[in-house]
Amino acid sequence: MQPVNVPLGARSYAIHIGKGPLARVGQECRKLALGRRCAVISDRNVAPIYSPAVLQSLRAAGFEPHLIVVPAGETAKCLKNVQACYDQLASHRLERQSFIVALGGGVVGDLAGFVAATYLRGVAFVQMPTTLLAQVDSSVGGKVGVNLPAGKNLVGAFHQPRLVLCDLNAFGTLPEREFRAGLAEVIKYGIIYDAPFFVRLERDLGKLLRRETRCLGEVVARCCEIKTEVVGQDETESGLRAILNFGHTVGHALEAISRYGQYLHGEAIAIGQVAAARLSAAQLGLPAADVERIRLLFHQCGLPTSVRLTPAQRTKLLAAMRLDKKVSDGEIKFVLAECLGKVRWGQAVPAALLHSVVDHLSPNS
Repeated sequence: MQPVNVPLGARSYAIHIGKGPLARVGQECRKLALGRRCAVISDRNVAPIYSPAVLQSLRAAGFEPHLIVVPAGETAKCLKNVQACYDQLASHRLERQSFIVALGGGVVGDLAGFVAATYLRGVAFVQMPTTLLAQVDSSVGGKVGVNLPAGKNLVGAFHQPRLVLCDLNAFGTLPEREFRAGLAEVIKYGIIYDAPFFVRLERDLGKLLRRETRCLGEVVARCCEIKTEVVGQDETESGLRAILNFGHTVGHALEAISRYGQYLHGEAIAIGQVAAARLSAAQLGLPAADVERIRLLFHQCGLPTSVRLTPAQRTKLLAAMRLDKKVSDGEIKFVLAECLGKVRWGQAVPAALLHSVVDHLSPNS
């Protein structure tokens, strides 16, 4: 499959999608003329499976890799683990010409990317995403960061990778829940940018759920193409790139109030996208039939589309949304859909409407 190129001038890079790129990481990194010392940051779930081959490939290409293993899960994306990575990088004597390899899902990519962006005022890094969600979304575009107790991704930077290697073989070891969670970001691209792609997902969902390689490869590539088109026009989210946050205001708030342990990211934003679709119907006239198509597609993926909230949780959810990075002058701004494939960003929503949609997050509403 042809690489997808991210056109950002001097910071341009390629996304390689196929079977086997993980074993070629050393060869690919050698083409980038990087320093010999490097670090591979992975987590306790992924490192035992994939780090031996990655380390071997790097050594065979003349690099001196050091493996750093962090805990698995969203709670690992914190400043405590950033500090632990800094300490190991210093111990291994990484230099300005050195680089970091992020081997794992979105949590590892965000954490390792933030470490790379800030260590020695910035070193190069390579993304090697091993989950569907990371391959189609978080590994591309250069947004890196960690969470605070108050909210998700409140500390971060823009730091583009030098290379992204998406190995479709990694899906063979991906747990079913993680795979289905990744489909939430896939569906998002159809809603915000490409209505025919949404139709294709409705049609080919069975193939995706069976993890048919050809279909998966084409879907991953299309998602990367869409994100590349958006990032190429707005790298630092001053406008258009905000559309990638469809459903994330509610989704991130759900993750925060559950202390990043109850929902996977894709599960939370599935609920958030259904909520955003309902807001879109009330605010921009998104047809009710399309709201139902969106809800049904998430449901068919086995993803949650509703959540039971106690009165206290409802209050916390609304408060967490006000800490979202897209809040301006104290006002929550949403990405809302006019129709499938077309959205508007920076949309203020009347408080009464927002409260109504939050009230209807319950499955019995």
